[in-house]
Amino acid sequence: MKRKYTVRFDDSREKWILKHDATQKVLKVFDTKEDATRAGVLRKALGREGGTVSVRTRSGVFEEERNFPRSTDR
Repeated sequence: MKRKYTVRFDDSREKWILKHDATQKVLKVFDTKEDATRAGVLRKALGREGGTVSVRTRSGVFEEERNFPRSTDR
């Protein structure tokens, strides 16, 4: 079963965060959405096991989903 994460804007921090969905643990904090959604950054943050990342807009609306590792990464 793939691990699931979300990239979203955190109003209290005024930063973008990468959070593990099941544990609610914040893995990384970013200044911009562009920094948070770079493939290399996400791949490194998720490690070898990878996972699925849901990306949200600043208002919280679902925007896209990314899977790591991708089939081309293997």
